[in-house]
Amino acid sequence: MDTPVPRLALLGQPNCGKTALFNRLTGARQKVANYAGVTVERKTGWLTTPAGRRAQVIDLPGTYSLAPLSQDEAVTRDLLTGRLAGEAPPDLLVCVVDATHLQLHLRLVLEARALGLPMLLVLNMADVAAAQGVRIDTARLAERLGLPVVTAVGVQRHGAQALLAQIDDVLAHAVAPHPEGVADQIPDPAELHRQVRALLADAVHTPVQRWALSDRVDRWVLHPVWGYVGLAALLFLMFQAVFAWAAWPMEALDTGMAALGEWVGTRLADGPLRSLLVDGVIAGVGGVLVFLPQILILFLFIFVLEDSGYLPRAAFLMDRLMGTVGLSGRSFIPLLSSFACAVPGVMATRTIGHWRDRWLTILVAPLMTCSARLPVYALLIGAFVPRRSVAGVFNLQGVVLFGLYALGILSAMGVAFAVSRRTGGGARTPLLMELPAYRLPHLRNIARGLWERTTIFLRRVGGVILALMVLLWFLSSYPAPPAGFTGAPIEVSWAGRLGHLLAPLFAPLGFDWRIVVALIPAMAAREVVVAALGTVYALSASGDQVADALGGLIGSQWSLATALSLLVWFVYAPQCVATLAAIRREAGGWRHAAVVAVYLFALAYGASWLTYRLALAWGAA
Repeated sequence: MDTPVPRLALLGQPNCGKTALFNRLTGARQKVANYAGVTVERKTGWLTTPAGRRAQVIDLPGTYSLAPLSQDEAVTRDLLTGRLAGEAPPDLLVCVVDATHLQLHLRLVLEARALGLPMLLVLNMADVAAAQGVRIDTARLAERLGLPVVTAVGVQRHGAQALLAQIDDVLAHAVAPHPEGVADQIPDPAELHRQVRALLADAVHTPVQRWALSDRVDRWVLHPVWGYVGLAALLFLMFQAVFAWAAWPMEALDTGMAALGEWVGTRLADGPLRSLLVDGVIAGVGGVLVFLPQILILFLFIFVLEDSGYLPRAAFLMDRLMGTVGLSGRSFIPLLSSFACAVPGVMATRTIGHWRDRWLTILVAPLMTCSARLPVYALLIGAFVPRRSVAGVFNLQGVVLFGLYALGILSAMGVAFAVSRRTGGGARTPLLMELPAYRLPHLRNIARGLWERTTIFLRRVGGVILALMVLLWFLSSYPAPPAGFTGAPIEVSWAGRLGHLLAPLFAPLGFDWRIVVALIPAMAAREVVVAALGTVYALSASGDQVADALGGLIGSQWSLATALSLLVWFVYAPQCVATLAAIRREAGGWRHAAVVAVYLFALAYGASWLTYRLALAWGAA
């Protein structure tokens, strides 16, 4: 009979380094899914101890307390107490705390100890604590708590050796059977605070001036005026860098894709296969791939700000401003996540306990400019906005990009204000958030994050976008034009006929039938628009135009009014299917997803129409 594999659960507060420790323990042997019956993400992996013993590791959602205020925290509590469907309590509970913030983390440790599960305590970030002069008597702390205590540095290569040795020691003995009915009564809060103070006084020495540097920086970062100025300056720098730093790698990728298309074209005879590879795959997929450097630069800034400890302060700073439009400061992190992709942004709203605040955040999250829009913005800005400096310092293209992001943010605040006032407002949920000490970003964490974003982008390019481009090429190439037809073959294809059919609906926005054809596959992925335009114009152009860069081609054929209208359309564009599906899961039905899709379409259409008319009135024809 096979021996059951022991299950270890990592428990800890946000920002304690629990996920870094999980990555250190499990390496690449990880799996991400959802808990049965709920949309909370679960991450599991496998570890092998130095003695060769294997165990399954569960990275529990971060929680401040086992008295839940959100769906994430409720799932953590239910798994530990055996109340989650199909999930037994773990065989060993590994409680991870930030060694530099024991006064904030020990309360959760005491709550977890009261469950009665086999447990050990990990003092993570032990190196940072030592550098700050924090001295922890681990033997005394273990004696007072009645459980093993080890130190760890989750971001270092060998930073989990003591933890692995302790797990080995636990697994060397038969794992005790789960107690009948795990205790789930949370101790009295006043008693917990008294115990935490006693533990700190008995086993921890903290220097008085440890927070002096962070406090001095926070006087400016959290200032009611200069804090907002600094945040705006950081965002402005980010968008300047997206264009300035990415110029040469984008040119290299563009040149490489053009050379590849020419090389393939000269080695294949004229026919369907040549058209598929050159006009469909290379012109389509290559048109999206060239924007990878800009996306990585955007995420580089986000990862650095997150790893340095600035993002929680930005959330705290924004709480006051967001409260004026009916949003909670807890909405900041989901909305920030939506700059990467609206799907994780919508999923992150589960940390908001109040339903009204959560629904309002879901409603406006799609207005944050996700990274899938960046290739569209970059294409149109590159084609219609000259590359020149403003005031001798700023890149004009970066200024326009910053303006598009700002328009999305201001629109989200306007929608939140209107909906909040119409629904009667309501009591705001107070924001309680830990502000960690500032620290230098860890290069390994940033490199891992950038690599993950690269692989996600490449999988998307090689999967969804490639499949859509092949389908669009087929619809754009067949049926073949009749004998004697002198126009572009795509005009009589199925895609061309559909574009001409829908063109009257979008004509008031300045969109012709080719733009309409490119907008259709954008329902699956926003960035497909660039690839679709590359395919449509490659198949509809003639002579030397096929080899021209897409930006130059549309720059010579579109009016500035049309380009501005399309830019504004993508600020509000109806969401991709994946985002609508995420809204359905999080909000509990397709009705909420339909509301989001309809209001975004109406907003996009109205804003694009107004932009086009104003641009024409100002002579941007």
